[in-house]
Amino acid sequence: MSGRKKNNYFIEGLQGAGKTTFVQKLSDKLKDYQVFREGDFSPVELAWCAYVTEEQYNNILKDYPSIGEEIKAKTVIEGGHRIICYTQILTDIPDFHKNLEKFEIYNGNLDREPFENMIFERFGRWSGEGQIFECSIFQNIIENQMLYLLMSDEEILDFYRRLKKVLADKPYRIVYLDVEDIPAAIDIIRKERSDDAGNELWFPLMVWYLEESPYGKAHGLTRLDGLLGHLEKRKELEQRIMEEVFPENAVVVRAKGYEMGEILKKL
Repeated sequence: MSGRKKNNYFIEGLQGAGKTTFVQKLSDKLKDYQVFREGDFSPVELAWCAYVTEEQYNNILKDYPSIGEEIKAKTVIEGGHRIICYTQILTDIPDFHKNLEKFEIYNGNLDREPFENMIFERFGRWSGEGQIFECSIFQNIIENQMLYLLMSDEEILDFYRRLKKVLADKPYRIVYLDVEDIPAAIDIIRKERSDDAGNELWFPLMVWYLEESPYGKAHGLTRLDGLLGHLEKRKELEQRIMEEVFPENAVVVRAKGYEMGEILKKL
């Protein structure tokens, strides 16, 4: 054997592409791989996690003593910081999740330079192999860059060119689930993410997130049309990133109707 490292796989695509399902199917085939889903502690990015100092962490424990043990159980120490996987904590305490969301590195909570440096530093330290990541290299980073940091397409492309240099000695593939009919995909996810009474849970939050972002306000993006327009633009940008920055690392797969056996041959 050559001792060649196992590839790592970053699963990407728009909302409604079926990334979570794909990750499960891929991990069922690659049983010895480690899986990092959205909200998990990840070695490369911090979506759905609070990134806090020790002082901030202690204050959070003081503010929420009744769930202190749950918070501790979902916390990872990294250098001088604590990373709390707060979305995995189930609680009825009012505003708990909203308050911890303020400690994410996304949603414009960090300026551009410290945000980029954080991403580069974490990907630079990462040396894993045989790992599968959901939404860890495109979606959350690009949404923050577009909607909150108001970066242009060229600025985002330049960011990914620099990130590729950080990843130069690491084995990885980006598996992109291509949504051909975005309106239909959003319609399906609206129905899937509703409660038993048919009340939509995901869609109103997604629209609010877009409408309240600096980008959404600047461009007057509202309701379904605004969301679809944003996703079309994001898809075009992600396609450019794959074609211009990661042509040898990216594999594009139809979001629906794929055959996992055929995909594994490409990987």
